[in-house]
Amino acid sequence: MDMNSIMQQAQQFQQNMARIQEELGQKKVTGTAGGGMVTVTANGKSEILSVVIEREIIVESEADMLQDLVVAATNDALRKAREMGKAEMGKLTGGFNLPGLSNMFG
Repeated sequence: MDMNSIMQQAQQFQQNMARIQEELGQKKVTGTAGGGMVTVTANGKSEILSVVIEREIIVESEADMLQDLVVAATNDALRKAREMGKAEMGKLTGGFNLPGLSNMFG
């Protein structure tokens, strides 16, 4: 292999990686808790986009439970975002475990 070919492949890989990261920013996942009473939406970059809480569970005396549900739904959404990121990167790497990329999504 010549150096020019290696550089072209590296540049193409870098462009593909940038494209995947851009696409992940556009994709959404939803995490839920409390039987859907709390819903958190995140994008593929693990950024929280929205939190929806059903009005009937907004009761001052239940604040601790509500906080726990928000945390649970957020963690569910972020877990799904990481899984989606890993799956997309797996498509790019052909399933190879590449140092630095494998842990990119948690």
